[in-house]
Amino acid sequence: MTFPSNSEASGSIPASAPLILASSSSYRRAQLAQLGLKHTCQPADINETPLTGEPAEKLALRLAEGKARAIAKTTNAASLIIGCDQTASCGNTLLGKPLTEAVAIKQLSTCSGTTVTFNSALCVINNYSGEALLDNIVTRVQFRLLSEKDITTYIKKEQPLDCAGSFKCEGLGIALFDTIHSDDPSALIGLPLIALTRMLRQFGVDAIQQSQPL
Repeated sequence: MTFPSNSEASGSIPASAPLILASSSSYRRAQLAQLGLKHTCQPADINETPLTGEPAEKLALRLAEGKARAIAKTTNAASLIIGCDQTASCGNTLLGKPLTEAVAIKQLSTCSGTTVTFNSALCVINNYSGEALLDNIVTRVQFRLLSEKDITTYIKKEQPLDCAGSFKCEGLGIALFDTIHSDDPSALIGLPLIALTRMLRQFGVDAIQQSQPL
């Protein structure tokens, strides 16, 4: 579902306008590079602390928009700014980036045999017209039952300490799952490309027509 800040996103943007990804994530940079669209990356420095009682979906949307708006304020040029954020939750428990192996072991032990919900939020701001689009893609991952050996071996091999939920689905982490349910298979990595290309088209940027050779 898309939530425009105005009733419709109608402001197209000059074809030469820069595309800015408000992220330092190497995973998201690699995803955007898949589209062959010329872009730059400019990390947004915002407070990512959840608000008291804030649901995971609202947190992801708030941070995605906050990152995009932070970068929009720093550039006067006509540009498209992409902000994104992802939350992972098991029941009512948010699963952040583990940062240490001990926390990663605890997270994957909690996920074992359960369904983990990922909210991959996206905000695209047209700095030319001032319009913004927001979207959130929900992905539900059913983890298989994991043994202690599965968990410790996986963490040692892939070191997923900078990933919410303690896994990398684009790598060996896919072997931790039974099923994945999502409208956008790219969303789980962190940047929902189907939603992104749809938003860009609404602002006059067609990924197929404007992509460059990889």
